[in-house]
Amino acid sequence: MKSHRFPTLPILLGTSLCLFASDAHAADKKAPLVKPAGQYAAFETHPNEKVTVAAEPCDDPKDCDFFRLPYIQHGFVAVRVIFTNDSDTPLSLDDARIQFISIDNDKIPAATDDDIQRRLFSTKGTAGKKIPLPLPLPPITMHDKPVDKQITKDDNDFGFNGTTVKPHSTLAGYLFYDVRQLPDQPLKGAELYVKMVHSLDGKVQLFDFNIPFDKWLAAQPGAKPDAKATP
Repeated sequence: MKSHRFPTLPILLGTSLCLFASDAHAADKKAPLVKPAGQYAAFETHPNEKVTVAAEPCDDPKDCDFFRLPYIQHGFVAVRVIFTNDSDTPLSLDDARIQFISIDNDKIPAATDDDIQRRLFSTKGTAGKKIPLPLPLPPITMHDKPVDKQITKDDNDFGFNGTTVKPHSTLAGYLFYDVRQLPDQPLKGAELYVKMVHSLDGKVQLFDFNIPFDKWLAAQPGAKPDAKATP
């Protein structure tokens, strides 16, 4: 897959101390256990292909506080994508494309590590601090701990751990989508579009999957009756 966790103006978060504190805070936290895709609120099943794909978004930081960094607060929505393969044939996600399609048909690919790093860390925050020394010695630059390690750790812990969905198994991982330029409710009327999923031998390409986020919104506590998604 050609995107983050399945291989613009920077915003200043504050001091690196805050970031490292969040790293330590997340160190002992785990994501919810993965269930078969058909057990989530938003999913699509292809009965003939015996494959189901689900999308479980997180747009509230308290619902995914196991992440080390505040992705949600900085314009990303986290989406856990779940593939359940009930067939006897292994599937490959090497060429898969998983896009966020907004209500206005904006096609947003999953963010890369570089995309996330540019958003979360400003040039000022990563350039380091100059420490003056007695003349005539020039000042030295002290650099903070590399910020990308926290992104990498989240990838390792919560992203996809492979690109093969074995027969009668489930594979899942989190992807991040930049929705900062979308309306206040980016999930409303949007969908996750999954294409180019192949059999492992490359001979068969599955039909595309379209998973509407309205199904997830309708299942949330307090959802209005008129917001219920149609089957």
